[in-house]
Amino acid sequence: MGSSRRKFTKEFKEEATRRLELGASLAEVARACEVNPNVLHRWRREVREYGAKAFAGNGQRRVEEGRLAELERKVGRQALEIDFLRRCLQHVEEQRKLQALTTRVSSTRTSRKK
Repeated sequence: MGSSRRKFTKEFKEEATRRLELGASLAEVARACEVNPNVLHRWRREVREYGAKAFAGNGQRRVEEGRLAELERKVGRQALEIDFLRRCLQHVEEQRKLQALTTRVSSTRTSRKK
């Protein structure tokens, strides 16, 4: 019950997939490496998709890529919000200036005594 997952080195995975590419059967390589054939399928797919970048790190690469993409989306949303708020502030400032100008003109007219 307390067994932990086995970890395989990059070299081990590359060697297993190399054997598959050289024509060894999936069952043969799975028995020799003592891994499930589904694991070999996944390793072979990763080599095809990522080439030399396959098996980098401790299996955290895709999680880190997802986190990075999430943070980039968040930065994008915040940049849009900042632009929107700047435009709102600019509009409010323009309205304030117009209001100040119209208030001064009308107040000077009414304050004069005839």
